[in-house]
Amino acid sequence: MKPTTDTVTTGPVWDWAAGHGPVTGALSATTGAFALATTGAATGMPPAWALAVGTAGALGHTISTLRERLSARTITLRASSWLLGAGWTTWAIASGPLSWTAIGSLAVLGVGIGTAARSTALFEDARELELIAIADRQVNVEIQAERRTLAAEWVERIQRVSGVTVTVLAIEKWPTATGFTLDAELPGATTYDQIAKDSARLSADARLPHGCTVAATPGIHQGRVLIDVSTVNVLEGEVGYPADYAQLSLHTGLPWGIRSDGREVPVFLREQCALVVGPTGSGKTNFVHTVLAGFARATDVLTWVIDLNAGSAGLPWIRPALASSGTDGEPGQETRPGIDWLAATYDEALLMLDTAVRVGKHRKVAYQDLMARANTDLLPISAQIPQIMLVIDEGAEILASNDPAMRKLAAKILEVIRLLRSMGLRTVLTALGATSSVLGNLMIRREAKARVCLTGGEVEGMDLSKVFPGARGLRVEQAPYKGAGFIGTPESAPALFKSWRIKPHQIADIVTATSALHPRLDDQSAKAAGPDYARRWDAARTAWMHDTFTPATDHRATGQSAAGTEGPARAGGLNLSALRDTPAPSGPASADEDALAAEFMAQIDAQFGTTTEPRPRADDEEERPAGLNLSAFRIERDDNEARQAALALLLAAGPEGTGASAIARALTDAHGTTRQTVVGWLKTWTEEGIAVRVGTGTKTRYVHQRHMPDRPVQD
Repeated sequence: MKPTTDTVTTGPVWDWAAGHGPVTGALSATTGAFALATTGAATGMPPAWALAVGTAGALGHTISTLRERLSARTITLRASSWLLGAGWTTWAIASGPLSWTAIGSLAVLGVGIGTAARSTALFEDARELELIAIADRQVNVEIQAERRTLAAEWVERIQRVSGVTVTVLAIEKWPTATGFTLDAELPGATTYDQIAKDSARLSADARLPHGCTVAATPGIHQGRVLIDVSTVNVLEGEVGYPADYAQLSLHTGLPWGIRSDGREVPVFLREQCALVVGPTGSGKTNFVHTVLAGFARATDVLTWVIDLNAGSAGLPWIRPALASSGTDGEPGQETRPGIDWLAATYDEALLMLDTAVRVGKHRKVAYQDLMARANTDLLPISAQIPQIMLVIDEGAEILASNDPAMRKLAAKILEVIRLLRSMGLRTVLTALGATSSVLGNLMIRREAKARVCLTGGEVEGMDLSKVFPGARGLRVEQAPYKGAGFIGTPESAPALFKSWRIKPHQIADIVTATSALHPRLDDQSAKAAGPDYARRWDAARTAWMHDTFTPATDHRATGQSAAGTEGPARAGGLNLSALRDTPAPSGPASADEDALAAEFMAQIDAQFGTTTEPRPRADDEEERPAGLNLSAFRIERDDNEARQAALALLLAAGPEGTGASAIARALTDAHGTTRQTVVGWLKTWTEEGIAVRVGTGTKTRYVHQRHMPDRPVQD
């Protein structure tokens, strides 16, 4: 049997390119001389030739050693070794190399050469270290001279501008070569903020470029101050999100951008909430994607997103999962969404917040033994029991709203913030402006200790003192660039920073790369979450996402299939035309679209669902075989009957009117009608004058024209 590559063993591998050491060098010299002497004596070679070769070798090694700038001891050793070896060879050729005298003298010569080589090597090592130390001392002297000059310059500047005489103890140049930090001792009872308040004046006095600042922060104790001086403006250009998507943890910090010195800003959110403020055009939406990228890379975080603006903040993190579901037909190729739940409507947001409260309260009871074993009053967050981060776009505006519906959402948000810190539920709220009306809530100011303010040069409505109370020297004019602003955490004082730029293609790459990192909701929490969470990917609740996925080739406009034949268009993956907000055709086509929608959402739930929701079987319900159950989406009655029933519900709603969701819920059991079908009917009735649309957004409702007094009645 022929052995495989794994079972073959080999002996030692010789490195023929390696240089000689003291032992191998002496052995090589003596064996070479002996071989040459024996050959020369046997062939009658003139002895003078050996002496000539040795002399040439000694001369060549002397020249090469001088070029290497080695010591005189090494030059002497190399030259004498060649000459002694050549002398012995010349003598041995003339008198015979096979006598005991010749062999013994050659052995003595080899031992002497080896010993001298070892001693010379040690001497050269010591000499090299000494030369390095001398060079280092020279460099240190130059550095110290430069730092002494720099220290004296800033001591004089601080004295002139702030009237404080400091003693500079150390200067650290930043590794990014964009500035330096002075560690100085303050005189007497002087505090660091006496220098911090003069940040702008110090920057101007130092003639720093625009965007560069002087920031004074507390030192190792209250009598010391750290003065950060940036000399290169890193805020001006666009900085791409790092291409390293390695896994992160909530406990080790999540990076949210870079400081003016080029270092990453880690944010720790195990116990803290976060507040992100930024007007339109400041890069706030991009920054939210940066936050979601950090959560996607964390192995102990589940991200729930509320965005009542059509879900735009979370949709890019779901699109790759929609695009990958079933496109190649091979199992194991699916991609999980970058976020665990997305709410784009008021009703879905209310479901999410109610679920969060139930999960948090259930954890308080279910994990008492675990916390007792860990001897802590904080739930040990891990990949097995992940923290739930609720990212609420424009959440601060929801808290400040006077609308009754929004106040209900606000109450739920505050309940999560107030009660569920220890159970691992925290929030990231965004706001459009830094004003008293938005940031007036005491709970937000107290709990959202990680704060970000993206200014984009906007001055109106950007009161930095409300975002960072007590911080001095912060001015909007210092960060006039998109994606630039200020960040402050309990671990670091408020200071300038730059948000990374993250684009849609990179978001898709992150979703794909981190798909396997996302944790699952723990069993106890899933039990408390119930069907609201388990069915978050149901067709009726996620059909609005259909516009986020467009096939590579769309043949619907011509009514031709991809193969060129008439019929419904099918792209390389799933056909999502059933989820479009257009009037549903009547008859078999409508049934086919509902079936396609049901199949699509069933696949989504099978791939991305974190829990399974058992449904009790009624006594009169027949057993159904395993597989997709599409009966809930089958049109069981004539479409015209369902349409007439919907019109009757609209008429019965009276002057208050009703909405598409309410009508769909009333018709689902009897007719299997979807919300998209109802939306189509309402749109048609509005165009025909049968119904009147009132309100916008989440307040949209439809009123039958008979209940509108200023409109003529149509039969």
